[in-house]
Amino acid sequence: MSRTYEVRTYGCQMNEHDSERIAGLLEVAGYSRAPSGGAADVVVFNTCAVRENADNKLYGNLGHLYPAKQANPDMLIAVGGCLAQKDQGTIVERAPWVDVVFGTHNVGSLPALLERARITKLAQVELHESLTMFPSTLPSRRESAYAAWVAISVGCDNTCTFCIVPALRGREKDRRPGDVLAEVTALVAEGVVEVTLLGQNVNSYGREFGDPLAFGKLLRACGSIEGLERVRFTSPHPRDFTDDVIAAMAETPNVMPSLHMPLQSGSDDVLRRMRRSYRREKYLGIIDRVRLAMPDAAITTDIIVGFPGETDDDFEETLDVVRRARFTAAFTFQYSKRPGTPAAEMDEQVPAEVVKERYMRLTDLLDEISLAESHKLVGSTVELLVAEGQGRKNAATLRMSGRAADNRLVHFAGVDGLRPGDMVTCEVTYAAPHHMVADIVHSTRRTRAGDAWEARNAAPPAPRGVSLGLPTVGVPAPLPAAPACG
Repeated sequence: MSRTYEVRTYGCQMNEHDSERIAGLLEVAGYSRAPSGGAADVVVFNTCAVRENADNKLYGNLGHLYPAKQANPDMLIAVGGCLAQKDQGTIVERAPWVDVVFGTHNVGSLPALLERARITKLAQVELHESLTMFPSTLPSRRESAYAAWVAISVGCDNTCTFCIVPALRGREKDRRPGDVLAEVTALVAEGVVEVTLLGQNVNSYGREFGDPLAFGKLLRACGSIEGLERVRFTSPHPRDFTDDVIAAMAETPNVMPSLHMPLQSGSDDVLRRMRRSYRREKYLGIIDRVRLAMPDAAITTDIIVGFPGETDDDFEETLDVVRRARFTAAFTFQYSKRPGTPAAEMDEQVPAEVVKERYMRLTDLLDEISLAESHKLVGSTVELLVAEGQGRKNAATLRMSGRAADNRLVHFAGVDGLRPGDMVTCEVTYAAPHHMVADIVHSTRRTRAGDAWEARNAAPPAPRGVSLGLPTVGVPAPLPAAPACG
């Protein structure tokens, strides 16, 4: 019997995308996925280093695995991702039962490192300082048959004082447009109807090969791919957001009217200390132009509360921007120190109790605005891409779930025979801050994506080979799980 694996992922979409590659590599190497709830022969932690509790979470989970490792010495534990790149050899010092540590730049080495650890019974630590192979050339094992991440770049050239990601992911490396479009075309041929273009800073795409308009051109090129119904992207940086991208979004029918653009703070003084190369009026100007071109666009963001030196006036300026921007949703974070970042050494660290109070005020305001914006859609008709999993249910109604064009989550009245990847048109009857309900279904549309989901779930997927380097398909999250480099 083949050995089994489990991948545990923390962090942003780039980590989720890397985990698809890790799973693909392991399956090509002969491993099979462990059944849910079952013990795996190999457990891989793909880590994040953005938040303060990332270390505690990792070492706590490693501690929980220690008894299983004692009971089964042949079990292998690997740690990769941003925290591995940051802590390196420290991991095996703090958790000597870890067998493999690998970094963000050498994901492709994992199967060989595992085999070496198995044979030698010694911990293997391998971390490269720069990218050795673009991750998209590696095999992939994705979860969905209808939606996929497509990485257009890795790394980041920004120097935000709160962010450690550029030091761990390296400088930005861009894929050639032809390679990106070839991957998207191959995914569509397999049944994918939605792709999310992914990068630490997607709208600086093209800088490496000298084309400042490359990202807008790429969006337009995706519009010419027959069968591709939805294109999304995340996350852009306000500094690099240009009008040609807004025009490409508005003029390309399959580019969805949704934008996730990190704000971080509404205070110019705080933005300056964060080393964010834009100011509040520029940010709001981008939103105004997006909404002028796409009145129904849903805009979401990231906000950090309690950055060093943030005063009450600074925080009030953030609340003012939130009121003016009318965000559909936001990821909000209480600032925490990250060793190795300039912000960790700054004076005027804000007391924890002040940060918490501001955080609660911010989230209350965001919920109020989100609810008001959702209420505007009650009575409107939306087309949803049906998602996997069962939606909410009560004694009378079974609901399914889907995403609208603007990426809002909608629970709708269940329809027999409707599959994930199919499309449904329905009427919104209820709104909440973070979801809507549609009790009236007008029509459904079976799709090739639904066919692909049905075929995939009829039999276990076969491992893909590495010769073509083409991915299968995967499910993007609606928003980043943590602020990346945006």
